[in-house]
Amino acid sequence: MSLAVLNSRALCGMQAPQVTVEVHLANGLPGMTIVGLPETEVKEAKDRVRAALQNARFDLPNQRITVNLAPADLPKESGRFDLPIALGILAASGQLPAQELSQYEFAGELSLSGELRPVRGALAMTFAIQQSGGAKPAFILPAQNAPEAALATGVQIFPARTLLEVCAHFASRDPQQKLQAYRANLAGQRPAYPDLLDVKGQQAAKRALEVAAAGSHSLLMSGPPGTGKSMLAARFPGILPEMTEQEALEAAAVQSLTSGFQAQRWKQRPYRAPHHTASGVALVGGGSTPRPGEISLAHNGVLFLDELPEFDRKVLEVLREPLESGQITISRAARQADFPARFQLLAAMNPCPCGYLGHASGKCRCTPEAVARYQDRISGPLLDRIDMQIQVGALSQEELQKAADGEASHDVATRVQAAWQRQLARQGKPNSQLGSREIDAHCQPDAAGAALLQQAMQKLNWSARAYHRVLKVARTVADLAGLPAPGRAQVAEAIQYRRGLREK
Repeated sequence: MSLAVLNSRALCGMQAPQVTVEVHLANGLPGMTIVGLPETEVKEAKDRVRAALQNARFDLPNQRITVNLAPADLPKESGRFDLPIALGILAASGQLPAQELSQYEFAGELSLSGELRPVRGALAMTFAIQQSGGAKPAFILPAQNAPEAALATGVQIFPARTLLEVCAHFASRDPQQKLQAYRANLAGQRPAYPDLLDVKGQQAAKRALEVAAAGSHSLLMSGPPGTGKSMLAARFPGILPEMTEQEALEAAAVQSLTSGFQAQRWKQRPYRAPHHTASGVALVGGGSTPRPGEISLAHNGVLFLDELPEFDRKVLEVLREPLESGQITISRAARQADFPARFQLLAAMNPCPCGYLGHASGKCRCTPEAVARYQDRISGPLLDRIDMQIQVGALSQEELQKAADGEASHDVATRVQAAWQRQLARQGKPNSQLGSREIDAHCQPDAAGAALLQQAMQKLNWSARAYHRVLKVARTVADLAGLPAPGRAQVAEAIQYRRGLREK
């Protein structure tokens, strides 16, 4: 048989389209040609495959070898096609039985010694196999990718360490020589996050964190340096609600595209904290082969931006669209890729260039113009999209000398989980994701609350977006209290969460 056909997967954003690997042997000058729009790392596969076959003691056919990666108009990148190309050469030359190859899909990069090295996007490929339907599929890939790939149920995962192990699986009749299906351990456990109990004072800020966690609201903390903003942010993941199976799978699939996912972090909400020197591409993703950025890696988790005004203004502006839509589309001349970006924004900033505006010491000497310029680094449209804006004040000497007080993260997380379940039971989504019609149906306050909200809107000149966000926050406060509708007290609390920055 001079022709062998195997199946593999490419990566195109979050999608993993099927790729047919066709290997043909023909008379002519010995050599190997790879066609089908391969990029450089795929073209280099011929050298890796040649060395791996020779070091595994297989005969390299002294013929012209043509490898076609179909469809031809789909760009192919990375070394994931090394394994199917090597197996195709062995099957086409009669060194490996080809009858069962069509029942499997393959991915894996080969070392020169024939060992299999891990590839990125294993979970995304497995998820695509799962969605393709048909008979129960099987996937052979490097052993280091197995814990990640097995998170998508319904696909048989066969991990292998070397090319010889894969060949023995098809050539031997001895069950001991067959690859064994991998059994996933999905027993995710809550990590040991820092405890809120460690933060002294700041009861108002802790309450704001609780409200933000319960409704998945974005939050901006403004205050002098040393008031505990970063400490509070580090403890925020410890009070977030537990992830569902679907949320965990989506977040893990995005992280697998950058080889940044570890199976032991299953069902742990992502927490990303890029430095303020990060570029726009680092945040939203990009590259000639589009890859996810920080906002996508934080999908179903938290994106923490410390020293928010120190970010380049153009970089911050790229957050406006994803905050509304929950996804990002990266367009390039040759291709387009969609990535999910349903993240919870948590940000911190100083109120002025020196940081001490409003401090009890009175040592701020910033002029009103300097304060205005500093705060104007955050545009009005972006600030309008942040649900909650609070001030974190400095603690007095007496408060610092007292023992830590307040509640532990576990107690707060229990209330947050209960409020989260109320939202899912009522509307199937957190309050922050409600549309205008759903706001009218679920977030309308009573008469006293509506009157207070109308007064606040007239006095503070809110936009329609700000008005709706206050309603959603009030609905979350009511859910934490177990109330059927927001009242005057809940609306008043929500209004206070829109007055973080000083009026300029």
